[in-house]
Amino acid sequence: MLNAFTQKVDTLLVKKHSPKKATIMSAVLPGAGQIYNRKYWKLPIIYAGFGTLGYFIIANNNLYKEYKLAYKYKMDNDSTTIDKYPLYSAEGLLQAKNYYRRNFEISCIFTGILYMLNVVDATVDAHLFDFDISNNLSLKIQPALFNNRNFASNDFTKGIKITLNLKN
Repeated sequence: MLNAFTQKVDTLLVKKHSPKKATIMSAVLPGAGQIYNRKYWKLPIIYAGFGTLGYFIIANNNLYKEYKLAYKYKMDNDSTTIDKYPLYSAEGLLQAKNYYRRNFEISCIFTGILYMLNVVDATVDAHLFDFDISNNLSLKIQPALFNNRNFASNDFTKGIKITLNLKN
């Protein structure tokens, strides 16, 4: 005879916090995943980072274009061209152009990194959203002496005892 045990399941559905939803939200709109995870304090950090990097991208790109044009005018050998930078040599303008191009590219790379960190942060926070950090968990690490199974002798081994308590 087969005994079957049944358990009464509560009909109330518990809405699970979705890491996938947090990831998609943060990928579409940076910071939306943090709002979904209720980590509102991270929004100013994210938008300050994007604002700062956006400023550097625009500023470095404008200076790059300016020095590129100045270098082009310096090298055109046209006597009617007005030189905006008469104190700069052609080599100096080329170095300035390359300097601002490099800074522009680095700013774009850091913007991509910040975007990826934003998405990863939202995903990890969503995974840890229901993680129990209450006082019902405790971990105790202490030194210990263990008997070497030879009860006739007093041989002991030194070690570490790790105890994990899960209280209800």
